[in-house]
Amino acid sequence: MTPRDDSESPEPRRSRWSDLDRPPLNAAALRRALVREGGLWRELDVVQRTGSTNSDLVARAAAGGEGEGGLREGVVLVAEEQSAARGRLDRKWVAPARSGLFFSVSLRPGDAGVPMERWGWLPLLTGVAVATGLARAAGVDTALKWPNDVLVTVGGEERKAGGILAEATGDGGGVVVGVGVNVSLRAEELPVPTAGSLGLAGAVSTDRDPLLRAVLRGIEDWYGRWRAAGGDAGACGLQEAYAAGCATLGRVVRAELPGERALVGEAVAVDGDGRLVLATEAGVQEPVGAGDIVHLRAAG
Repeated sequence: MTPRDDSESPEPRRSRWSDLDRPPLNAAALRRALVREGGLWRELDVVQRTGSTNSDLVARAAAGGEGEGGLREGVVLVAEEQSAARGRLDRKWVAPARSGLFFSVSLRPGDAGVPMERWGWLPLLTGVAVATGLARAAGVDTALKWPNDVLVTVGGEERKAGGILAEATGDGGGVVVGVGVNVSLRAEELPVPTAGSLGLAGAVSTDRDPLLRAVLRGIEDWYGRWRAAGGDAGACGLQEAYAAGCATLGRVVRAELPGERALVGEAVAVDGDGRLVLATEAGVQEPVGAGDIVHLRAAG
């Protein structure tokens, strides 16, 4: 079932203009700008409220009904508010309505012959597109924390302003990538002290329409390059671009790994598989493919 676009309908029990600093997205204008013949984005819907845009697209893929392969590539689902948004490790993402960008996209790298072992680059690819798109459109300095956090600087401190979650659709060829970015969140609205927003980082604009256009165009560009290279992040320049914007590299970090194991070392590289390489005190370099990363201090 295709989500209803109710961006032009009033929200229940309150006006959509109740917070004039947070106007609704213009779904029709976004479609005109992004959905085009020969482009990646084929469908774009804006809904007022849902549980999780990622869960909605994964459910659509499981239900089928859109031809062979289920959910087609290039579907974008945007929510003005999410009631059950999730980050990595099933962490909750909480934000007021229309205070950020909350959306998911469907990609089918398997249909283009990209080997599944290279799909781990998709959240990193999305991170590059999000960070560069926001830096250009909002005029803020952004950085990436491996593997999927978008950082901004608020009061001289690194703060998390965005996160990325990639989930396989289960049909062998598809991935749903979800993005959440705090745009106009105020200090008193922060869910945790380490959170931030573009507004708190001094953004020159918190107009979400051009921000979303910039991010989706960035994803389209980088995904096209990566897919054309067969998922080879080195050949398409993605590995170099990620390393250039990664605030984790050069830092001493603690990797909290599955099985309650921890590893401390200097983050020295992101390898060809998208793994973070740590140089430990034991004198070995160990790649980390999954885990929670804590920045401890600058190297040296």
